[in-house]
Formats: sequence, C-alpha cells, structure tokens
Amino acid sequence: MAGIKNQWIRVVFRRRVFVISVLLIQIGFLLFLIAGSSISFQYFSWALNVLSIGVCIYILNKEEKAAYKLTWIFLILMIPIFGGALYIIFRIQSNSRRFRRHIERANRRSNEYFYLPGDRLPALLAEDRDFLPQAHYLQNYAGFPVYSRTQTEYLSSGEAFFKRIMEELEKAERYIFLEFFILKPGQMLESVLSVLERQAKAGLDVRLIYDDLGCFMSLPSNFVQQLENRGIKCIVFNSFRPILSTLQNNRDHRKLICIDGKVAFTGGANLADEYINVVERFGHWKDTAIMLRGEAAWSLTLIFLQMWNLEPWRNENYPALYPWKDSPCPVKSDGFVQPYADSPIDNENVGEHVYIQIINKARDYVYINTPYLVVDDNLISALTLAAKSGVDVRIVTPHRWDKKIVAITSRSYYRQLISAGVKVYEYTGGFNHSKTFVSDDRLATVGTTNLDFRSLYLHFECGVLLYLNRTVKAIKEDFLNTLPRCHEITLAECDRNVFQRVVPNVLRIFAPLM
Repeated sequence: MAGIKNQWIRVVFRRRVFVISVLLIQIGFLLFLIAGSSISFQYFSWALNVLSIGVCIYILNKEEKAAYKLTWIFLILMIPIFGGALYIIFRIQSNSRRFRRHIERANRRSNEYFYLPGDRLPALLAEDRDFLPQAHYLQNYAGFPVYSRTQTEYLSSGEAFFKRIMEELEKAERYIFLEFFILKPGQMLESVLSVLERQAKAGLDVRLIYDDLGCFMSLPSNFVQQLENRGIKCIVFNSFRPILSTLQNNRDHRKLICIDGKVAFTGGANLADEYINVVERFGHWKDTAIMLRGEAAWSLTLIFLQMWNLEPWRNENYPALYPWKDSPCPVKSDGFVQPYADSPIDNENVGEHVYIQIINKARDYVYINTPYLVVDDNLISALTLAAKSGVDVRIVTPHRWDKKIVAITSRSYYRQLISAGVKVYEYTGGFNHSKTFVSDDRLATVGTTNLDFRSLYLHFECGVLLYLNRTVKAIKEDFLNTLPRCHEITLAECDRNVFQRVVPNVLRIFAPLM
C-alpha cells in the first residue's frame, strides 16, 4: 500500500514540476522584457507607455466591476512600461471567445427541458407575491425555473453529507452524475469511487467532471484513464496549461451529485477527507449541503449536463433522461425550490444577485455563512444598508483560515461592516466552509458560492434557493447553534495596531485577484 502511495506521489510531483517550470520560464521572459525595455530599448519603452495609456482608457470604459478596473489601473501605474502589454496578454484571448460559444450552445440545447415538470412560478406568486422579483429574475432572465413537488433535507456537516450520498448512490437505478472542484485520494473519495465502479458494472451510466486546477496537487495525469478502467466516464474541466491566461481563472467550483434525475445534492463539500474531518487541516471543518428529492433535482441534473455537453459533438437526448415521462412526480411539495447556476462567461452575476436580493428583501434578519469575505461595493452597500435599517445582519467567517493573505484581506472589511451595525463572528472551532444565507424564516439558499471575487465573478457555481420551506428553519437553527462556538469581532479588535490597520487596506487593492 505504501509503495502504491509513493508511486502516486511521484506521478503527481513530476507533472506539477513540469507545469510550474514552464510558468516560471514565461514569467522570467516577461521580466527580461521589462528590464530590457527600460535600459536598452528607449523607443520600445515609449511605445509600451503609449500602449499602457490606451489600455487604461479601454479599462475605464469597459463594462466591468469597478474593483477590477481599479486593480488593473493600479498595477499598470506600478509597472507603466509593461503594464498595458501585460493586461493584453492576460485578457485578450481568442480561446475564451470559443469557450463562450460552446457554453452558449450547450445552454440553448437544454434550456427548454428545465420546464418538463411544468411552470410553478404562478403557484409561488399565488402563495406570496413578495417573492416576485427574486423568482422572476432567476426564471425569466437567468433561465432557472421554480419547482414544487420537492422534499429537501439540510445537511449541517460534511459527515452528514457523506452518509446521505453513500445511501443514495446505492439506490441508483439508471445514472449517476458527479461534478466536483476537488478530488483528493482518501477514505471519502475511494468510498464513493467504489460504489460508482460497482454501479457502472451493473450497467448504470456513471459520469464524473472534475476541475483540473482544483485537483492540481492531488491527482496524477492518468487519473481519467484510471476512472475509465473502472467504467466511470470522466471529463477534466478546463485542463490547466502552463500558459499565462485568464481563461485559467474560470474554474468549475460546483459540487453536484445527481441520481436518476430524482435526487440531487449540492453544497460546500468536495470529495476529500478534510471535509468529513477524517483528516484535520484547520481544526474542525464546518460545512453544509442540501439534498433535493423530486422535481427540483431535475434542474441540477440539467445544470450538470450543460457542463458535460460543452463539446459540440456531444448531443444529449435530454427527454430520455427525464424520470417522470409517463406520470407526474409523486413527491409531496414542501414549499418551493429554485436551483440556479452561475457562469463567468455570460457577464451575468447570478450568485451575487441572489445574495443581494435576499439582503434587500430582509425585514427581520439575514444570517450568512461564508469562508471568505472579500466583496465589492454592491454587497458592502447592501449589507450596511440592511443593518442601518434595523435588520439583524450576522456573518460567520472562519477563525482558522486556509489562505492567510485572503484572511487578512477579509478582515479589512470588518471595520466598515461593524461600524454600520453588522455583527461579524469568527468560528473558533476551526474552518467554516459553509455557504448559506437565511432570512426571516421564509427564504434561504445553500450552494457553492463564497463571498469573494473568484466565486462571484470568475468561477462556475451553483446553489438552491428555498421559499416557504421547512428546511429554511433548519438552516437558521444550524446558524444559531454555531454561534456559541464563535467569537464576535469588536471595533477595538480591528484597530489593535498599525499592522491591522494598514496592511489589510493595502491588500484590499488586490482583492479582485485573490
């Protein structure tokens, strides 16, 4: 066993060393050009300076978040000779346009099939028209309908998530689809793969998507072949290539398990042992997930299939996968459920808009779990205005962080939020990786979107919005039960020394790149 493990580590190490070496060569070449242009090539440097000015004008007029504009202009001012050229290298790429076309094609092919269970929006509005803005936006603009006839189960830990997925995977009859950001060898992954292999041998259609960069340090280059040998079809999303490219920023951060179109899971947990606390990295790992049984599970199934069918030659027979062709879904309704997805390619920030609408609609309270708190002015304004308006706004972040620079940057937002009346807590038990919003005992969302620039604007994400559902109260209770294991941050703690006042504010300039 130790020999197999050492061989795995060697394979992974060789691949990573090669990629990192090629990246370092490219960075060295860029530095050589910068040094050369400032010393030996005066005319060349003038041309690059003019280019940088032109790029700054282009950035200012671009339809993009103000924080991104500020960061890039600041970087260009820091390296004016080569800053404009650097922006072009990172941002202007033909392959990203091709990627966009593939996504648009896959979405067009599948959009109509979201409505196979019917249109439940009128029923939701008959129940409560206050939900009209949120539900209308997601269904009629973003393309993700409302469903009823769905039972939901909130899973308040990675351990509960693991237990339930193992039970449901064993019950699968036709197909199992999985999509994850991180796969890491260990008890959790191998347990899941063992069930998938057995089900594939029994004739089920088993498919897996994983993000290449998310698994960069954990899986060998022949992992796809290993899965194929076990009967599991596999796609590696956006394979990491050793070239300086913004396309590498667009990662598949979703976590999805879809079974027969009848049952589906999503949430914060990946398939790695730290998520179920078999391995301890940052103290106790607090995570959450949600299980859907019924109509809404079909929506998450289609969201998976949109990603699977990005290649034009894949032509899915969507109706053949729909589980209730001959009779209506028999599951009893428990409120209304609206799964949704977010893509960085369409310039529509669905995840951010879901969060902002929850905050803006809150009248009594809004409770938030997030592992990172690196946000732009829109979310800051929504949170502070809600608190100033008398809404009980509370946010729980980790006390032990997985990324120190991001942690310091997150704390730069504390002072502004606390001054406005927002209560900020840090989970002292370890690392809080949950991504949940809950408001007024009526509305909640569980998903994969962190409160940071990468999740909100650069990654592919997904979530589930719950209206008038019993699970809403379960999410609230879990939040309140977590507070005794948290420390409330005070304004005095935000200003203890010069380091805590100055360094976070400097890092905040680079927040969009974190």
